[in-house]
Amino acid sequence: MPDFALRFPPADIRPLAERFGYTDDAACERAGAAARSRGHYSRPEFVTVCRWKTPRSRPLVERNAAPAVERATRDALGSHGERERMQALVQLEGVGVPTASTLLHFAFPDDYPILDVRALESLGHTGKGTAYTIGFWLDYLEVCRELATRHGVSIRTLDKALWQHSKERAAATRASD
Repeated sequence: MPDFALRFPPADIRPLAERFGYTDDAACERAGAAARSRGHYSRPEFVTVCRWKTPRSRPLVERNAAPAVERATRDALGSHGERERMQALVQLEGVGVPTASTLLHFAFPDDYPILDVRALESLGHTGKGTAYTIGFWLDYLEVCRELATRHGVSIRTLDKALWQHSKERAAATRASD
C-alpha cells in the first residue's frame, strides 16, 4: 500500500474545505443524481462529468457510443464490488482511474473521493510518474474513508480539504519564489 499520510493537522480539515472555492460542479451533481436514480449515466451526462474532470480527454470520451456508456456505467453503478466498479468504467475510451473515480463520486457523493494529484499531494504522494491502477485506487479509497471516519467528516469534506491544502501550499510556494 502506498504510504498515504495527512500532511496537515486534522483540525484544519473543515476550515480548508470551507475555503474550497471551486464550485462549478452543479451540472455534474445533476448528472450523477440522475445516473444514480436510473442506474446508469446517459452519454451526455457521461461526457459532462468526464469533461469536468479533464477536458483533454474529450475527443476520446466522445468516441464512446451511447450503448457502451450505458452498459459500462450500469455495470459500475450496479456492482457492489469496488474493483468491479472501476473495471467497468475504465473499459470506456478516455476513462482512466481518476475519471472513473469522478463518475463514481458524482453518482455516490457520500462514498467516493475524486482521485486527483492535488489530493494525493496532501497525503504525501507526488503522483508524478504514477500509474493509477485499480489497486492504487482501492488503497486511496480505503485511506480516504478511514480518514473521513476518524475525523468525523464526509468524504466530500475531506476531498475538498485535501485539494485546497495543496492549492494553498502551491500558492505559498510561488509567492516565496
